[in-house]
Amino acid sequence: MPISPLPPLHCLIAFDAAVRHSSFTRAAAELNLTQSAVSRQIAQLEEFLGRALFTREHRTLRLTVAGQRYAEQIQRLLGECAEATADLMKRRGDLELTVACSSGVAVLWMTPQLMRFRAAHPDIKIRVIVKDGITSLSASEFDLGVYYVRNDLPPDFAGRRLFDEEVFPVCSPAYLAGRELAPADLIDETLLFIEDGQRKWMSWPDWFELQGVNAPKFPRMVSANYYPLLVQMAIEGGGLVMGWRHMIDPCLDAGLLVRACDATASLGGGYYLVWPAERHEHAAARIFRNWIYSETRFPS
Repeated sequence: MPISPLPPLHCLIAFDAAVRHSSFTRAAAELNLTQSAVSRQIAQLEEFLGRALFTREHRTLRLTVAGQRYAEQIQRLLGECAEATADLMKRRGDLELTVACSSGVAVLWMTPQLMRFRAAHPDIKIRVIVKDGITSLSASEFDLGVYYVRNDLPPDFAGRRLFDEEVFPVCSPAYLAGRELAPADLIDETLLFIEDGQRKWMSWPDWFELQGVNAPKFPRMVSANYYPLLVQMAIEGGGLVMGWRHMIDPCLDAGLLVRACDATASLGGGYYLVWPAERHEHAAARIFRNWIYSETRFPS
């Protein structure tokens, strides 16, 4: 049985853009159409529905009551269609895997993990996407991810804690030069700050506060919005950077970095393996999940 009644589907795209921009002109720019083309498509949709969707005033476009109700339903349906399309385009088989993580996790921890996993499972095709905030990640674009989480997981995600947060300052052996530093001594050192608009990671002020050290100013700070860059600066002898246990361990094991002092701190967060809560787990995701658990000494 055919699905009926269906409006002209291309008109729904124009309607959605006009609703979001409250402007035919801006909707036309987004869709690479002329303003008159968008206007005609809206008029065609209104004629099909038999009622007005917008009131057109001088330089103002407002939804009618019927238009507002219709927009809410159409935008939800178009969103679901987009997610279903992205999901199908992303996954072409049970042996394809999309892994998501932040830039710090990707560079410092995930890369060697994936190389070992690839050697053990050469038949699985791997794709990695890097997004620095778990809240910027859509459930439709990945299968499994590793993210730092301080509080609750987003509502569309499920997950399991891999290891707890443990944060300590690190620097190059040459920078430390055999010194024995206490937490209060670090204030006068060159401190490398991560700029994080989400403020979910521990910062230097957090770390000093947890050590009971009053640190109102940092006279020799350097900041960047890319954590791997700060780690590289520390390796080159440029200062001290916050190090998260497990994430920073490969640099410590290789002798590129050393702990600047023995003190550690935690805000109660941890690293989680996460996945879309409503997604059916396919073969590659199940294999990778069990492999990660075994690598972090968790039972599958």
